[in-house]
Amino acid sequence: MRRVPVWTVYVLGALPALWLFAQAATNTLGIDPVREIEHRLGELGLQFIVGGLAITPLRRIVGVNLLRFRRAIGLIAFFYVLAHLAAWLVLDMGLLWRQVAADIWKRPYITMGMAGFLMLLPLALTSNNWSIRKLGGLRWRWLHKLAYPAALAGAVHYLWLVKAWPVEPFLYLGVIVALLLVRAWFAGGGMSRG
Repeated sequence: MRRVPVWTVYVLGALPALWLFAQAATNTLGIDPVREIEHRLGELGLQFIVGGLAITPLRRIVGVNLLRFRRAIGLIAFFYVLAHLAAWLVLDMGLLWRQVAADIWKRPYITMGMAGFLMLLPLALTSNNWSIRKLGGLRWRWLHKLAYPAALAGAVHYLWLVKAWPVEPFLYLGVIVALLLVRAWFAGGGMSRG
């Protein structure tokens, strides 16, 4: 994997967005394209968050080292979460800010999603070498632990959003909890730290 340039991750990460844009442009997103756009962008964000959380367990358990791609995966995840939020604000809410504020306040799944976004925001803003130098490695690492509650908030947002209780949101939540437990086990000295 050392020969794979990091920019390829950004290119591959953009492909689902381009495909979604093409589907929207050709009107092939079904009877409720706005809902489909919001849903797919949010789910892509959650998938990349899971991908970012899986990097350390993959390295320690399987021996696959993808650490050099973690920043790119995290930024792609943030891009999709931001696009999901923008789709909701613009396409669904029509930038009616009073109604947006009311929905954030009265709908727990929106409150949880917004909390997750707000936790991801400082991570995206500090995902650069200048911020690591300015904050110092220790403070930067502590700040980036916000990825864990943000991932949980995203999974709970998805779970509370659906009304028929399909299996998929539970799978995301289960995988995120499992990855966080594995990380906690390693942090506590489980297995070799390699």
